[in-house]
Amino acid sequence: MHPGRTTGKGPSTPTQIDQQPPRLLIVHIALPSWADICTNLCEALQNFFSLACSLMGPSRMSLFSLYMVQDQHECILPFVQVKGNFARLQTCISELRMLQREGCFRSQGASLRLAVEDGLQQFKQYSRHVTTRAALTYTSLEITILTSQPGKEVVKQLEEGLKDTDLARVRRFQVVEVTKGILEHVDSASPVEDPSNDESSILGTDIDLQTIDNDIVSMEIFFKAWLHNSGTDQEQIHLLLSSQCFSNISRPRDNPMCLKCDLQERLLSPSLLAGTADGSLRIDDPKGDFITLYQMASQSSASHYKLQVIKALKSSGLCESLTYGLPFILRPTSCWQLDWDELETNQQHFHALCHSLLKREWLLLAKGEPLGPRHSQRIPASTFYVIMPSRSLTLLIKAVATRELMLPSTFPLLPEDPHDDSLKNVESMLDSLELEPTYNPLHVQSHLYSHLSSIYAKPQGRLHPHWESRAPRKHPCKTGQLQTNRARATVAPLPMTPVPGRASKMPAASKSSSDAFFLPSEWEKDPSRP
Repeated sequence: MHPGRTTGKGPSTPTQIDQQPPRLLIVHIALPSWADICTNLCEALQNFFSLACSLMGPSRMSLFSLYMVQDQHECILPFVQVKGNFARLQTCISELRMLQREGCFRSQGASLRLAVEDGLQQFKQYSRHVTTRAALTYTSLEITILTSQPGKEVVKQLEEGLKDTDLARVRRFQVVEVTKGILEHVDSASPVEDPSNDESSILGTDIDLQTIDNDIVSMEIFFKAWLHNSGTDQEQIHLLLSSQCFSNISRPRDNPMCLKCDLQERLLSPSLLAGTADGSLRIDDPKGDFITLYQMASQSSASHYKLQVIKALKSSGLCESLTYGLPFILRPTSCWQLDWDELETNQQHFHALCHSLLKREWLLLAKGEPLGPRHSQRIPASTFYVIMPSRSLTLLIKAVATRELMLPSTFPLLPEDPHDDSLKNVESMLDSLELEPTYNPLHVQSHLYSHLSSIYAKPQGRLHPHWESRAPRKHPCKTGQLQTNRARATVAPLPMTPVPGRASKMPAASKSSSDAFFLPSEWEKDPSRP
């Protein structure tokens, strides 16, 4: 396995940059822990997919499959395209909600390994099936195991059980332990990486270990990371600094510094969500005339977008009204094609830049390289950006206005002494407000998830008829007796290429079952469709 590394060749195209790998989620939560986690997990999945299925533009998430492992492994959802499939995903989540929450059974140690192998086999079959109908842009998948058991034990169990399994098509393997505690203050709900992750690499398998809290917000944020561009085939931004910028960073005066950075969105643009915009084109709207920095980085002919720092600004010298569009985050690149020494040097310089900007209370003004044909007679327009430091190893970047975009405005000076009665009334009103030291968006809800779910949910019921007749799972806790008469085939067999002169025979019922699993939707037949 090569985390962040795909098997594709050649430079990344804008479509490949936006295309995320298929994802296999295995929920490995036994009773009685499932009773405590089920509601939060299902609500987080429902919220996430209402968002992921609604985003316009290139698909940020390609295929998704879901397995459940308790006493046995079970495929709740075979691989499906995420975009345009909210109703089917919602049915899958309903299926999770119906699983038994009480009882006991003997845990089968091989079930988790079988789920992984089953999912890999299903992905291989899907890939072979779809490539006969449309171009398949993904050749490896990411596997995430959500578990209630101690994460280190699960990692060791997987390493031992999968040592003879071919994992060449696995791009990333991740174990996420759901802790029993619940966040009391959702100030920082990001997943926490286990510092002992290096133990898995010693045994020869790349399995990441993380922990998240058992609450909806933490799970939402974990799933939303799937919407980020996680490709590491190429750095996206080259930040060019002249030798005169920072005296404490030693560089030859005739050799400017180039910091290689990856670009990450800070927010999702509301204009990407159907039913949330007023219909007019806005600056940060991808359908408008202005191209966002992220799209510029994707469209750069050199596979990375150049930003030339032209001067420094005092932090107090920038009016917020002069910035526009959505902010983005710059961080040191993690491109696997760079050698370790270059990656380490690049990160050290990035760290020094953040430290120096904070110490001096400076911002940077940078000019983006013009896009478009070099031989064109038209003069290309440039975009300017302001780069702001933070206490983390990141820089915030926003577009800043130029003379051509400015409109006349008047700003009369504020009189020093307001009217006494008015001042008392206003101050009394302000004193009645609750004062927060910071703005935490995790405490503010706009009911967007419910709005999107109501738009895309279809009321026609379940999409899999064989689920209708399925009895609820029961695990009677009697001495020496467990329910063992129920087993499901999780990977549907596919007809192999027929031998010349020999027609393949397949019962009608089996054929329809296989097609239900693997026939692509209209969007799958043409992934380029919006």
